[in-house]
Amino acid sequence: MIKKLFIFSSLIALSAVYAQKTHTVVKGDNPYNISKKYGMTMDELVILNPKVKGGNLALGEVLIISKSGKTEKAASTEKTVSSPAPVSGKLGKIVLQPKQTIYGITKQYQISETELRRLNPELDSHMKIGDEVVLPSESIKKFGGTQAVASTPVEVKTEVVKKSETPVKAEVSVEKEKIAPVSNEDSYEIQAKDNYYKLTRKFNLSQADLFALNPGLEGKGLQPGEFIKIKGGNKAVVAVVSSEPKTTEVSAPVSTNTYSDISSSDDYVTYTVANGDTVFGILNKFGITLDDLLTLNPNLSQGLKSGMVLKIKKLGAAYIKKSGDMLNVVIMLPFGFDTNDSKYRAMSLDFLSGAKLAIERNAARGQKLDINVIDAGNEASFKNSLVQINAKNTDLIIGPFFKSSVLQVLDYVKDTKIPVVAPFANSDELLKYDNLILVETNDAVYSDRIVKEVKDVYSDQKIYIVADADKSKATYLKTRLEKELKNSAVVMVNSSQDIQLDKNMMTGKSAPVIAILVDDSDSAGDAFANKMIALSKEVENLKAFSMSYSPVFEKKVDELSQANLVYLMDRKINTDGDFEKEILADFKKKYCKTPSKYAVIGFDVVNDMLSRENKKGEIFKQMNKVQTQLATKFEFEKTKSGAYVNKGYRVVRLVPN
Repeated sequence: MIKKLFIFSSLIALSAVYAQKTHTVVKGDNPYNISKKYGMTMDELVILNPKVKGGNLALGEVLIISKSGKTEKAASTEKTVSSPAPVSGKLGKIVLQPKQTIYGITKQYQISETELRRLNPELDSHMKIGDEVVLPSESIKKFGGTQAVASTPVEVKTEVVKKSETPVKAEVSVEKEKIAPVSNEDSYEIQAKDNYYKLTRKFNLSQADLFALNPGLEGKGLQPGEFIKIKGGNKAVVAVVSSEPKTTEVSAPVSTNTYSDISSSDDYVTYTVANGDTVFGILNKFGITLDDLLTLNPNLSQGLKSGMVLKIKKLGAAYIKKSGDMLNVVIMLPFGFDTNDSKYRAMSLDFLSGAKLAIERNAARGQKLDINVIDAGNEASFKNSLVQINAKNTDLIIGPFFKSSVLQVLDYVKDTKIPVVAPFANSDELLKYDNLILVETNDAVYSDRIVKEVKDVYSDQKIYIVADADKSKATYLKTRLEKELKNSAVVMVNSSQDIQLDKNMMTGKSAPVIAILVDDSDSAGDAFANKMIALSKEVENLKAFSMSYSPVFEKKVDELSQANLVYLMDRKINTDGDFEKEILADFKKKYCKTPSKYAVIGFDVVNDMLSRENKKGEIFKQMNKVQTQLATKFEFEKTKSGAYVNKGYRVVRLVPN
């Protein structure tokens, strides 16, 4: 509240010095097209015009656009970026060079990904060659070498707070990038989340028409910030803003989190209308009726507008902490001591070692914790362990591991709605429980992302899927591809050696194919990489995809970039990050060894959950935060059914220079 008051007061004070530039609302206006017209972000428009936040615009209404103390042509607005934690010292900016990636920046400048994202909230959409990235000035001087620096360092103001107070977010003033103007109505500026399918629907074009209007677009792909032609006519084609070659880049997941904007004040699931949305599409997306939507959003009768925040449905009854600020946490692990079953004991002990480190870190920060570790036995004996849970005095349950056991816990606490975290169990049967948090990303999420990636580059190529022994993931992927790509030729094979180039019926020459690796074994990764490298030497525009990371992908980046490899990655530790170094050092000091896979998961799950808890035990009000722990990215989405599922993963693209 203090921060909002400060910003508002500052705006009032400045209005006496600078004349204001205004815009009068006319028919067809919405917050999105107004902000684009004047080269502003939606946030900047809302700060100057708080009424715009709800998307409500009245004809004739006068909006403040900018302060025009400078000449109108040369003036540039300033963008305020909030850092999630106080920052001290000076900041500088580097200019991105070919082959620089998010992961590479964290390694070179010895900064954690979390810290990098704090300084660059819109990092994922600003990772093109020539873009600017904010970093601590000292890191740039120490590790930058010949790295191009964008500007002189700027001082960052911080506020010192008592330990018992909540840290005030530091305000970093960063000069806004100049936006290239749109030359005519026949052109369109590509946005970060655009794809071919979205553009063809938006502008009523076929994909063939889009490529015909924009020669070379099919080969180089959609680049945010570039202009493309979306209509014919006699007007000149808009020149592409940047013609830099595409490079290897690592990006965070494209968010599918349509349920994350939950208002803590009125407890409604909300959705912010995006450009191109329709009422029918929103009804279908959320599985609600038009009457329900209109009841919650009466102003919708005036029309759907981009930027409008819609109430979707009332949240179900949430867990309410009884009293006090001590968090009572139960951790249920299948040690099997009582049943003399040691099958999962090593896994449980490793998980607990990571969990203990997370608990100690949060307790050291002042969080009051009462931890009760319960031996969950095995699936057959699990019911006996339920009596150890005090349903009247438990704020959070982490575990058990198995789906059948998770279901029994959910039934046991159904009256109290205690939040339950399932570290590994994930199935459709669990999605209906609104007090359940599913940590393990479902394989279908990875498959769906691969389908999207393939769909964006597909143009009648033959598609190969290299299956694993189980074949269930490969079968699901094949079904989804055949549904999305009508009349496509999708072949499932057992080995990468079975992938063959296609033949052009007209010329008889070899034609590129699309290859997808589902098998997550290292040996399968090696075979796939070698095959893709060999085929890429025979034909151009080969497209390769993998549902998981393989070590060979990092060893052969340059060769695999010729195959345009795109792969998904769930857990990976950035050993050069400050946060990661600290955790690894603490673990080694405590246990005299590096953490195993399950120790890492134990730390990540427990640290993430405890960091979302407040003194009232309102964990579900913090679920919209995206957080990266030691190795795992947590990006939770509330499903239509009720449960929260983690959809956090990384997308890595290797593309030729």
